[in-house]
Amino acid sequence: FCLMAVPGKAAAFHLPPLPTVGEIIKLFRLKAQKQLSQNFLLDLRLTDKIVRQAGELKNAHVCEVGPGPGGITRSILSAGVEQLLLIEKDARFIPGLQMLSEAAPGKVRIVHGDILTCKMEKAFPKHLKKNWEDEPPDIHIIGNLPFSVSTPLIIKWLENVSKKDGPFIYGRTQMTLTFQKEVAERLTANPGGKQRSRLSIMSQHLCTVQNCFVIPGQAFVPKPEVDVAVVHFTPLVQPKIQQPFELVEKVVRSVFQFRRKYCFRGIETLFPENGRLKRTEQLMMTANVDPTLRPFQLSMSHFRNLCNTYRKMCDEDPSLFVYNYREELRQKKMMRNLLKSTSQPKQIEEEDHL
Repeated sequence: FCLMAVPGKAAAFHLPPLPTVGEIIKLFRLKAQKQLSQNFLLDLRLTDKIVRQAGELKNAHVCEVGPGPGGITRSILSAGVEQLLLIEKDARFIPGLQMLSEAAPGKVRIVHGDILTCKMEKAFPKHLKKNWEDEPPDIHIIGNLPFSVSTPLIIKWLENVSKKDGPFIYGRTQMTLTFQKEVAERLTANPGGKQRSRLSIMSQHLCTVQNCFVIPGQAFVPKPEVDVAVVHFTPLVQPKIQQPFELVEKVVRSVFQFRRKYCFRGIETLFPENGRLKRTEQLMMTANVDPTLRPFQLSMSHFRNLCNTYRKMCDEDPSLFVYNYREELRQKKMMRNLLKSTSQPKQIEEEDHL
């Protein structure tokens, strides 16, 4: 990452008159790139509304992800933040962000880099750290995320929440992020809801997740084919499932592998073919889960029981956790192909003999 502006002390501050976001786009000839799923939000009333969902930002430290032409950036600065860290992957936006940095002397740091690989353990001053059990620190993450990045990024951050590292080394850092409306519905779906999915369990067992409001697609340039929703996350003091992130994710992913079938079918994939049926029955009976429920009907307590029981089974047989159902299928397919290819020459030989 290259540091584009150095923070310093600044007095009480108001943004001076600046070109509009639309004018910045024209000035620097910025064009949203479809392959990066970029969509610009130019309406500052909407960017203000997004920033208000984050809560009180006066004197707070904020990291904005993918600021692009800087619409949300202006709203964050207008909220009176102490420091703003901007992480932008696309170099084309840096000059426009520099202009904002110069208009807010000492308040803005610009990092040219990819948020998916960015190390955020040292992104904020040490004195902001709070104990996990305390109120959240005066640190916020805000971002209008490209659709292509939003799901892998929230999974990465949920893992950070679980391990209390990355941006959560400072405590229960809050996040206010945009997602495709359907993804936001998955993040907040209740048991029985048609959008209930792996994302629902992984996010809700670690955070309070609030679907704040929907922004119609026509508010963006270029207009996406879907609407966008703003979602607010506050990490929980105690996760609802007290097991390692990797174990919870493995169980949840397996359950939702066949979301239209009975949950029994997905849970089977946690176990090797040899002894699969017996172990699946043992897991479901001990966890007190009805095998004829569909995955989206399972409650958080069902998943807690499944994870806790699976953990005990893994402790008794450590080879269980490293077992990979898809890898077993791949090996079987390779073996079938190998047998097919070795039997063909013999067949040809017999035909020649005849």
